[in-house]
Amino acid sequence: MKEHRPWGYYQVLSDETDCKVKKIVVHPGMRLSLQRHRYRDEHWYILSGEAIITIGSDTVHVKSGQSVDIPRGEFHRITNPETGPVAFIEVQTGDYFGEDDIERVEDDYGRV
Repeated sequence: MKEHRPWGYYQVLSDETDCKVKKIVVHPGMRLSLQRHRYRDEHWYILSGEAIITIGSDTVHVKSGQSVDIPRGEFHRITNPETGPVAFIEVQTGDYFGEDDIERVEDDYGRV
């Protein structure tokens, strides 16, 4: 089942006690909130498209086949500046995987 958001959607592929896996699609010109998590680390593997990822004070450009690691507690976001969608797999590991483990500090959609 797809969970739609203002920036695109995600689909949970696996939800276990030790990890959670999502497929996330970001629509053209959209971005996720600048956020961090207290209880989980994330690994993002880009399936298609090109994106700009912010992790802490670093910004990296990524494309299909590349990945990044996001340690818990680090502010991060993904931006899709392209004309087509960006799709990636997010693997969460840690102690807790609930959606309420999101601390937003910037958000284009009024969710701060």
